[in-house]
Amino acid sequence: MLIRLREADFSALEHAEGVSPAWPIAYGDLEPYYDRAERLYQVRGTGDEDPTEPPRRAPYPHPPVPDEPPIAEVRQRLQRIGLHPASLPLGVDIERWLAHGRTPWDAFPDTRSGKMDAETCALTPALEHPNLRLETGARVVRLVAGPGGRIDAVEYVKDGERRRVTSRLVVLSAGAVMSAAILLASAEGGLANRSGTVGRHFMNHNLTAMLAIDPGYRNDSVYQKTIGFNDFYFDDGDGGPPLGNVQLLGKLSAPILKAQMPWLPEAALALLARRSVGWLLMSEDLPDPHGERIVLEWRQTNLVGHHRLVQRMRERFRAAGFPLALTKAFDRRTTSHQCGTVRFGSDPATAPLNPFCRAFDHPNLFVVDAGFMPSSAAVNPALTIAAQALRVADHIRATELS
Repeated sequence: MLIRLREADFSALEHAEGVSPAWPIAYGDLEPYYDRAERLYQVRGTGDEDPTEPPRRAPYPHPPVPDEPPIAEVRQRLQRIGLHPASLPLGVDIERWLAHGRTPWDAFPDTRSGKMDAETCALTPALEHPNLRLETGARVVRLVAGPGGRIDAVEYVKDGERRRVTSRLVVLSAGAVMSAAILLASAEGGLANRSGTVGRHFMNHNLTAMLAIDPGYRNDSVYQKTIGFNDFYFDDGDGGPPLGNVQLLGKLSAPILKAQMPWLPEAALALLARRSVGWLLMSEDLPDPHGERIVLEWRQTNLVGHHRLVQRMRERFRAAGFPLALTKAFDRRTTSHQCGTVRFGSDPATAPLNPFCRAFDHPNLFVVDAGFMPSSAAVNPALTIAAQALRVADHIRATELS
């Protein structure tokens, strides 16, 4: 799901339980890179269905993935009650995927059959360049800083042997959790940690799965994840604080439901799957600078808004003809969209990285992954991470490699 942050997500937003902080860049700074990232990942979408869609200079590179008939009916039901269901921007060649087998792929890391992921669209083409080498089976353990704060070497373990590689520039992109852990393990007090914030401000979206059930509805779709809506993204529908994003889940099957309801026979769960449609309700998690050790210490924030979103969606789905809704909240075992642990900003006293993700304390170190995000917004972060990576790459090329 390759969706842009909304334009207002880059400004401070008041939520029920606190403020989502402003970014040190504006949407306009990232917009051309959103466009490039959409082309790189061959996104399917349309920009004229969602009232919250931010300004864009170019259309999506491909038309949206079409709704299968059961989902087209759901779209119509939602429209009749005044909601604005919109085609999800997706990195998937659905025809090529389904040609290999009529199965859904939600959360499945396929790299050869139609899903546009980092290996397919970025890494494989990059490896065609003769000046790039990929070292596999290696675990980075620390960065070695020298005089002036420059990173002299990356230390890693391979085949039980500790090794080093040196470089003029170092880009750390190990993910929001591991990038922070590597920085903290690299020196007493951590590298890039003058602000004391490395590893803090962990965010992970507040998520609830909702199964909307109508005994008279038949859902025989294969790939159902084609629509979502943001009618409650910036307010609760009554002028209250923001609630979040709603999007379809991948098609739920009896075996998937069995994991959550083991006491029910699989035949009953198969019937339930045919008479329902699964949704993902997503609310923003606010940054919280707690924690003293390298542990996952996630204390959920902004749950008032999330619970309000769940309540509103029960009401709306009932109005759309789905009288029953079952819910399952995601907990710390399902860490989705982790971000915020090595945030960027304009002040080295409060952020490890500058607006181009360069470490304030280390002139040749860039940290470019979900850790840079100072807020989580309430949509999937993948496209924003890709866009910022392209923006940082342009900056490196202009300032370091010219």
